[in-house]
Amino acid sequence: MGKQEDFVLRALEERDVRFVRLWFTDVLGFLKSVAVAPAELEGAFAEGIGFDGSAIEGFARVSEADMLAKPDPSTFQILPWRGEGPSTARMFCDILLPDGSASYADPRNVLKRTLAKAGDQGFTFYTHPEIEFYLFKDQPENGGEPEPIDRSGYFDHSAHSHGSDFRREAITMLEAMGISVEFSHHEGGPGQQEIDLRYADALTTADNIMTFRTVVREVALAQGIWATFMPKPFTTHPGSGMHTHVSLFEGDQNAFYEPGSEYQLSKTGRGFIAGVLQHAGEISVVTNQWVNSYKRMMFGGEAPSYICWGHNNRSAMVRVPMYKPNKGQSTRIELRTIDAACNPYLAFAAVLAAGLKGVQEGYELPREAEDDVWALTDKERRSLGIDPLPKNLNEAIEIAERSELLAETLGEQVFDYFLRNKRAEWDDYRGQVSAFERDQMLPVL
Repeated sequence: MGKQEDFVLRALEERDVRFVRLWFTDVLGFLKSVAVAPAELEGAFAEGIGFDGSAIEGFARVSEADMLAKPDPSTFQILPWRGEGPSTARMFCDILLPDGSASYADPRNVLKRTLAKAGDQGFTFYTHPEIEFYLFKDQPENGGEPEPIDRSGYFDHSAHSHGSDFRREAITMLEAMGISVEFSHHEGGPGQQEIDLRYADALTTADNIMTFRTVVREVALAQGIWATFMPKPFTTHPGSGMHTHVSLFEGDQNAFYEPGSEYQLSKTGRGFIAGVLQHAGEISVVTNQWVNSYKRMMFGGEAPSYICWGHNNRSAMVRVPMYKPNKGQSTRIELRTIDAACNPYLAFAAVLAAGLKGVQEGYELPREAEDDVWALTDKERRSLGIDPLPKNLNEAIEIAERSELLAETLGEQVFDYFLRNKRAEWDDYRGQVSAFERDQMLPVL
């Protein structure tokens, strides 16, 4: 065993850990967990814990069900919400086949494969997410409209605010688990919050996002309220996104930074943006994977609907934040499409693959969008070469089904299962009779 495994085994004794939860996600990004006793952990490090992969969404066919969950000791953390007494810890797992090879159906492995390709070109991929979510007074029942915990707005400071108390408790727990938080504040919608995680390599960030969603829900339940990452829970209030800042590093140097160039953006940075834009439609089904995701992206505001980039232009899909003098290492781009209900492993893999394709093949960066893209007419957008993002999940599926980039990045098994699942979701959705139809048509038809 290595040093990390030894550290974990010692920590189990020192911290009186009675249960270790092994975490991984299914293809859609739902967290899965199996608890093992500390005595079983040495064997788990050596061989993994066996489970029935055919029972996990998208993992395996019945004929190839046997799989192994092998814990990653670098992700060991005590779960801080378990209170006093014996502790419970968690580790993320890599999913293996019985012969010890990595499972192609494991979303974490999809990201690790893509990061390895970037590594072969000398790049490390860093991400920094701004995660938005809503807090409700309780869980809504039977599809009714939920009641937000407050009526505050963007950056509002309110005395004895539920939101600020919640954010303080959530951030305390996150930092107890080694997850650094950069900012937190009230967002634009009633009951809407934002917590921004400090930048880290993409695999660590994806693990952190899965932990973040669990922590937020645990803290909410402990306070008798309900948290949701649903992209658009209200018709008339802003949706919740996960604006994500990304950058490539070559060793200790930011590969997006070139002093003296426009916006201090290097050829690598420009190629990366061009790749993300050119393949934006193809990866949309992964970055915005739910029927509801496209409701957030329909009406402007903080959510993009068109494929374009801009400097400090919040109507653009990709934004190049303002350059800070003497801060070249912080040069980055902000992708504004992703929502926090995605599978972060697959989303980061798709974004990285698209950006690398632009770098490798020297894609030309199109002209910058300087205007509010929403204020332009369709004719003006066409004349500027600005195409729309998919308008709904069905359009996103149809574009993705033809994408060689997405098929190669996700791998055959994940690509096939994911799109079949999304097609079933769309078919279920379009057969539903909505409250809108009943309100509009029952009185008159």
